[in-house]
Parts: sequence; C-alpha cells; structure tokens
Amino acid sequence: MRIPELVAHRGYALHYPENTLIAVEAAIAAGARFLEVDVQLSADKVPVLFHDRNLDRLCRAHGRIHDFTREQLRDFHVSEFDRFGYKYAQTPIATLAEFGALLAKHPPVTAFIEIKRAAIEHFGVTTVLDRVLHSLAPVMAQCVLISYNVPVLAAARDRGGYRVGAILEKWRHQHNAEVRAIRPEYLFCDADDLPRLGHLGSTGAQVVIYEITDPEIALRLADRGVGYIETFAVGEMLQSFELLRQQ
Repeated sequence: MRIPELVAHRGYALHYPENTLIAVEAAIAAGARFLEVDVQLSADKVPVLFHDRNLDRLCRAHGRIHDFTREQLRDFHVSEFDRFGYKYAQTPIATLAEFGALLAKHPPVTAFIEIKRAAIEHFGVTTVLDRVLHSLAPVMAQCVLISYNVPVLAAARDRGGYRVGAILEKWRHQHNAEVRAIRPEYLFCDADDLPRLGHLGSTGAQVVIYEITDPEIALRLADRGVGYIETFAVGEMLQSFELLRQQ
C-alpha cells in the first residue's frame, strides 16, 4: 500500500480560519510536515496570507487586499463567520514574514507558498517576487514557490534556482512548453481536473493533488502515482493513515 505525504491546505483549515497563524500552528501540532499558504500584497506591498480576490467571505468586508495598506488591514479579521461565527472574530490577517518566523521554529516542515495571480496582475511579476523573497529570506530553504502564473516561477528560477511548483488548470497542461521550460520540482492539480484513469506520475516532478479529505480517495490516487495530497483535514487524514500503517 502506497501512503502519500499530506500537505495542510491553508493550514488546518477544517477547524480554523484558513491562512492564519493559528491554522498553521494547529496543522504542525497535528503532525503536518508540509504546509500550503496563499500570498498577496497589501497596497504598500507587504506580503500577507490571503486566498480570495476580495475580503467578503473571510472577513465580511468589502474591497481587496491590495486596496489597503498593511496598517489598514489590521482593522480586518479572518473570522470566516459563516463557518465559525464569532469564535475567531479577533484573528488577524498574518504577514508572510510572521509566517516565516513561525516556520523557522519547525525546521523539518516544508511550506508551499502560492503566489496569487491577483497580486501579480496588480503589481507585476518583479515587484511581487521581490517582496515575497525578501520576506522569506531567513527560511527560503524550507520553502517552495508555487503559482498558476508560470512567468513568476520562471523569474524565481532565474533569480537563484529556487524550488518551484506549477499549478495546472488542467492535467494536460504539464506538457505546455512554458511549464516544461522551468522544470518544476512539483506539479499541482485539482482532483476535478484529472483524467479518470491512468498513471499520474510525472517524470522529474512530484505530483500534488487537491482538495482531498477522503483517505480512500487519497490512497487510490497514490496507487496512480501521486506522491502528495493537499487537504483541509490534515489531522483526520494523518490519523487514518497511521491506523493503516499499524495494521
């Protein structure tokens, strides 16, 4: 039986507001050795952890991350009210530097840093990459830069050979010339965009599939060559896999 590695998708997002430091800490405490977080830039170009293009779902506020300075973003909280009510009403938007400081306390943990297209569209590849690399400098050895935007990954390669992962809109896009040119260490793909049958291993790259919370589906994907599974339910999945190992 092949058991894949698990990646805590936006931290332990099943039980905590996504992309927050408490979600990351909980994922590590649950045993996660791999994390994934999303990064955008504030109006004054401070990298922060945030997934959506606007603040509505996570903060019950209007506007986008890049409409506000870092100082102004302190007024917003990642409560995910529709899921958690007031339980996490005071949870702040974290900076990438704060995430890096937490990551530094856990050297065995690897973080996949997704550079969001919204930030690149607004600020451009060079500015976004400059700011992200600066924030992650102390822990860059623990990080892999990932994105749907291949040019930002190519620029990261040119800067210093940083590890990168391409997020594919469709599984077949792994064969696109621009993806092949950067020789990514990882290929990410949504489970819904995979072919129904066949081997999914990729020569020269580890395959990461999201979003999976069912251990049986994860194991079936592992049998097809998938090495990593991204999940919001990292604790539950780890427990299921540990029971399998003991059998």
